[in-house]
Amino acid sequence: MDALDLARWQFGVTTVYHFIFVQLTIGLAPLVAIMQTAWVRTGNERWLRLTKFFGKLLLINFAIGVATGIVQEFQFGMAWSEYSRFVGDVFGAPLAMEALAAFFVESTFLGLWIFGWDKLPKKIHLACIWAVAIATNLSAFFILAANSWMQHPVGAVFNEETGRAEMKDIGAVLTNPTVLAAFPHTISAAFLTAGTFVAGIAAWWMVRLVRRGDVATARNVYRPAVIVGLVAIIVSGAGVAITGDQQAKLMFEQQPMKMASAEALCTTSSHVSFSILAIGNLSNDCDNVKHVIEIPGMLSFLATGHFDSTLQGVDDLQAQYEQKFGYTDENGNPISYQPDLTVTYWGFRLMIGFGLGSAALAVAALWLTRKGRVTDKKWFGTLGIAAIATPFLASSAGWVFTEMGRQPWVVAPNPNPSGVDGVWLITARGVSTVPGVSSIAISLAAFTLLYGVLAVAWYRLMHRYTVEGVAASEKDPSPEARTDDDADAPLSFAY
Repeated sequence: MDALDLARWQFGVTTVYHFIFVQLTIGLAPLVAIMQTAWVRTGNERWLRLTKFFGKLLLINFAIGVATGIVQEFQFGMAWSEYSRFVGDVFGAPLAMEALAAFFVESTFLGLWIFGWDKLPKKIHLACIWAVAIATNLSAFFILAANSWMQHPVGAVFNEETGRAEMKDIGAVLTNPTVLAAFPHTISAAFLTAGTFVAGIAAWWMVRLVRRGDVATARNVYRPAVIVGLVAIIVSGAGVAITGDQQAKLMFEQQPMKMASAEALCTTSSHVSFSILAIGNLSNDCDNVKHVIEIPGMLSFLATGHFDSTLQGVDDLQAQYEQKFGYTDENGNPISYQPDLTVTYWGFRLMIGFGLGSAALAVAALWLTRKGRVTDKKWFGTLGIAAIATPFLASSAGWVFTEMGRQPWVVAPNPNPSGVDGVWLITARGVSTVPGVSSIAISLAAFTLLYGVLAVAWYRLMHRYTVEGVAASEKDPSPEARTDDDADAPLSFAY
C-alpha cells in the first residue's frame, strides 16, 4: 500500500468506529428526556427508574464517543493536510459552529444533569436533559453541513491564485439541498438505532423476569420501555424510508455515477431494475455480473420517481468525465472516475437489508405485547439482543456507500445548477505530501489498537450495567421531595 491507501484506511476505520457511538447518542438522548418527562408529569417511579437506567448507558456511550471523535480532528492535519488547505475556509465554519453552538451546550448541560439530580428543581433538571438532546441533534446538523458541502459544493468559489476554495455565502452552505436531505435521514436512522436499543434491552429483561416469575416488574417497568422503543422504531422507520427516497433522487441529480454504481449499471438504460441478488465478478467490470433476483423498473423509480426513466451507465459517465476533467495517472492514462463497484453495490443493499432487523423486532413486539401482555418466549429476548446490532450495521453500510461512492472525489464536482462549478478535488490530491508510508502505517496501527481498547471498555461497561437492570426502587432525588430532616447533600456524581 502507498500513503494514500493507508490514509484512506485510517480515516475510514476511525470515522466508521466513531459514528457507532454518535448515532446512539443522537437518538438515545431524546428518548431518555422523554422518559424523564413522563416521570415529572406523572410522578410514576418506574419512569424515574428507566431514566436512571438508560441514562447511565447514555453517559457511557457519550464518553466513548467524545474520546473517539478527537482523533478525527488530528487526521485532517496529519494525513489530509492538502485537503484541509483546500477546504479549510469553508469546512472550518460549520465545524466551529458545531463546537460553539452545540458541543459546548451539550457538555455543559450534561454535567448539570449528572450532578444536579438533588440540587436543581425537577423542571430545571428536566430542561437540562432536553438541552442535551437538542444540542446533540444540532451538532449533527453542523457536521452534516460540512460533509454535504463535500458531496455538493455551494456558497464558495475557487481561488486560482491560492489554489483554495473560499466561502462566499455561509447561508448557502447551511441550506445546501444535500444537508436538508441528509439531516432528516441521519436523525431518523439515529432514532431507529436508539429505539431498537431500548426495545431490545427491555424485551430481553421482560422475558427474563417473566420466566423467573416476576411478572409485575416485567409488566410495570420493562413493557413500557418496550413500547417507547417500539414507537421510536415505527416512527423513525417510516422517516428513514421517506427521507432515503428523497436522498436517492437527489443523489441521481448530483452524483449520477454513484447511482449507476449502486446497481453496477454499465450502459445507459431505461426502465432499470433493482437487483436484490447478483452473482459474478464486481471488480469494476459490471459486464460480468448477472442479476438473479430483481424488481423491474425499481432503480429508475428510486432515482426519478418514474419506472421507465433513463439512467446513465458507468461506462458512459466515465467517458464524459474523462473529457471534462482530464485527470491522468503517472503513466498518462485517464484515471477511473468510478468507485469500487463491489463496495457500492453491496453497501447499498446491506444498508437496506440490515434495517429489516429493527422491523422484525417491531413486528414481534407489536404482537407479543398487545393488550397489556408480557411474554416468556425466549426467542423474543434473543431477537431483542440480536436486533440491537442491525441498525448500527445498516448505518455503517450506508456511510461506506455514501463516502466510497463519491470516489475518486473528496470534494465532488457539481454540474448541477444548484451547485457551484469549478470547486472540486480528487482524493489523491488531498492526502498529505510530507508523512511517508511508515508514519501513516504507525499511526493507523496506534489508532486501531487504541480503538480496540476503547471497544473492549465500552462493551464491558455497557454489558455490566445492562445485566444489572433497572434499580429495584428509586427515591425522588429532587429538592422538592427533600424533608426538613434530610441533610444538605454535597454535589455528587449521580451514578
